[in-house]
Amino acid sequence: MAPALPTIAIYVLAALAEIAGCFAFWAWLRLEKSAFWLVPGVAALIAFACLLTLAPSDQAGRAFAAYGGVYIASSVLWLWAVEGRLPDQWDIAGALLAIAGAGIILFMPRG
Repeated sequence: MAPALPTIAIYVLAALAEIAGCFAFWAWLRLEKSAFWLVPGVAALIAFACLLTLAPSDQAGRAFAAYGGVYIASSVLWLWAVEGRLPDQWDIAGALLAIAGAGIILFMPRG
């Protein structure tokens, strides 16, 4: 079993990089921002991919599945912190459920 704190930090940093990179494309296509938004966006997506490879798992699929829960919760936080929209009760409930699932995948003993 991997130490929890470094693993969580890797996933949180990866989520921040992925969301920022995807948001750059969102800003360009949906908010009509300059195409220059794509430069840091692509860099953030590269950082995301590199960070995710640091996840302490022997199987990519398990690392990606556990990351999904962190991504969901981080996206709900992004909604509030960056986009200024308060998450509703269903956003919060779904994020908590996703984090619980990620924790099971990451930290439960393997047979």
